[in-house]
Amino acid sequence: MDTEAPARGTLLLVDDEPANLDSLERIFAREGYRVLLAGSGALALEQLRKEPVDVVLTDLMMPGMSGQELLRAVRAVAPEAEVVLMTAYGTVEAAVLAMKDGAYDFLTKPLRRHAVMKSVAQALEKRRLVQENKQLKARLAGTAASIVGNAPALRATMEMVRQAAPSAATVLLLGESGTGKELFARAVHEHSQRASGPFVAINCAAIPETILEAELFGHERGAFTGAVARKEGRVERANGGTLFLDEIGELSPSVQAKLLRVLQEGEIERLGGTQVIKVDCRVVAATNRDLAAMVKDGRFREDLFWRLNVIAVNLPPLRDRAEDLPLLANHFLQRAAARNHKPMKGLTADALAALESYPWPGNVRELENAIERAVVLSRSAELDTSDLPEAVRQAAQLRASGAPRPTVSAALGLEGRTLAVPLGTPMEEIELRVLHETLRHTKGDKNLAAQLLGIAVRTIYRKLESKEGAKEGADK
Repeated sequence: MDTEAPARGTLLLVDDEPANLDSLERIFAREGYRVLLAGSGALALEQLRKEPVDVVLTDLMMPGMSGQELLRAVRAVAPEAEVVLMTAYGTVEAAVLAMKDGAYDFLTKPLRRHAVMKSVAQALEKRRLVQENKQLKARLAGTAASIVGNAPALRATMEMVRQAAPSAATVLLLGESGTGKELFARAVHEHSQRASGPFVAINCAAIPETILEAELFGHERGAFTGAVARKEGRVERANGGTLFLDEIGELSPSVQAKLLRVLQEGEIERLGGTQVIKVDCRVVAATNRDLAAMVKDGRFREDLFWRLNVIAVNLPPLRDRAEDLPLLANHFLQRAAARNHKPMKGLTADALAALESYPWPGNVRELENAIERAVVLSRSAELDTSDLPEAVRQAAQLRASGAPRPTVSAALGLEGRTLAVPLGTPMEEIELRVLHETLRHTKGDKNLAAQLLGIAVRTIYRKLESKEGAKEGADK
């Protein structure tokens, strides 16, 4: 049965009556669904934060958080999940309100087995159609499909890429090592007018300086020892397409001068040659170094810097898109599992928590390597904390012991948003920032904000009143 469960989808059942949960669990488990249970709206919200769910089937009348309130919370925390409400107090008004808030269906108790199975199956089918539509759009966008995540910082970067790509302007990708610069460069290429042309990449730091010039611009026969035949360089091979220069800050002064000629005049000369060769390629460059500082120090040509720095795109480090970590981890897990022919179900909650506690200085590349290592070494179908690298396990232990972390961020379960707070910000100020950001996204709904933050509504009023009181005192 376990092998069929993923195909049918994941269902979260929410009801404060254990007998109802038990009955529904048996029904859906027999049909091959993966079933999660929650005895309250608050517990359901915790489940939704831990792992993806396809359909939520929830009772309407529950103590604490009602099904209607849970519906609104699901729309904020897991907007792609479909919600089916069930109640013994079915009214037209309640049904209209539920549909207005985004419910897929509204069922009245006593439930008929056929009706509830049909409703959930149709909700699941709708979710699958939405996912397939998104995947189709992603495939049409080419490599953009490989850029996994939905964090605001990533969305902003992708939007800039989409705006810049159709132009002829040179693009400079700025970001730390491991942020996926080549993926973004490919996205620029595949959204451009040159998408049908070649995409040629070269890592300027990976090739010795003595060889790099010939590799970029090509050489004639006899240009140097070992040059037994004419060879086209990467610039020529990129003609009609895109040339991606990674780690461009590593170029020597002589190569910088020749690259400037490519950008200004669209021409090159092969090593050992005298013929001027016209080239037409769009340049996308990338670096993790401060080129402006290198210009001041005389290590990088100022004229080349301004030619490259037409459209600068900052790539967010993983710590600035921490809400994407579960998606990335599962993406890398499935890919590593397929590559290594190991059937894997996923990560345990403890393993995911450990991953979230680690700062990932190597960014997405480090995360991918850690997941692949874990998949290869794991002896079970689920990755656990013990499968992860020692540095990740140590970070998890520090977090469990209550030791301070090197960065401070307050994670909001609102459309995958994360509120980053500078280190050293007073705790009271952090709490108020999180509170105001949550209220902004709940459109001032203090009840929903309290449920999302796991605090009492009176706590929100008290903190807001305290802030206003402090402000009035300061004004006097």
